[in-house]
Amino acid sequence: MYNTYIFDLDGTLLDTITDLAASCNYALRTHGMPEHSVDDVRRFVGNGVRKLMERAIPHGAENPDFEATFATFREHYMHHSLDTTQPYPGIPEVLAELKARGCRLAVVSNKMMAATVELCRHFFPDTIEVAIGEHEAEGIRKKPAPDTVFAALRELGVEKDRAVYVGDSDVDVQTAANSGLPCISVLWGFRDRDFLIQHGAKTFISAPSELLL
Repeated sequence: MYNTYIFDLDGTLLDTITDLAASCNYALRTHGMPEHSVDDVRRFVGNGVRKLMERAIPHGAENPDFEATFATFREHYMHHSLDTTQPYPGIPEVLAELKARGCRLAVVSNKMMAATVELCRHFFPDTIEVAIGEHEAEGIRKKPAPDTVFAALRELGVEKDRAVYVGDSDVDVQTAANSGLPCISVLWGFRDRDFLIQHGAKTFISAPSELLL
């Protein structure tokens, strides 16, 4: 049915939450701010790392130490993004099978561009053809705007008529809708079924292998 799969990264292909929380708390601790549980950080993710830190830091972007704390987070995460991060069980095998069937595969993420590319090269060098992270400085808006999806389709050289978007969050549901793509919501990520239903999700899978059916 589909020949192109556009994937979210965090919470969809990779379980990144422990490393994100560790870098978040390192930055908070370094600047004398209260730390957060992993569950708190899980709720903060989805709109990019700047928004994550706005939610984590007392008074958000209005905090006079926000930029310094955010910079500490970015630097720490770039050196520690592979400490515990791993693909969810079954993901590498499913991507390999989709690739063997002739499907085109891409990742679009609100994660920093450098981290997105590094993680995809490390974990999925033979399957993910295009990896696009946050680079609004170049005029490409982050999700839920459709810009990164359209950029991925352009780089793949394909039309969207047989493409599908796969993600774990409300941001992904909105991104798919804004891109004019069907959305498959995964239930092993950072948001649960009830939350996703409340935000418009309609199609769910509980295991990566269901993408092959």
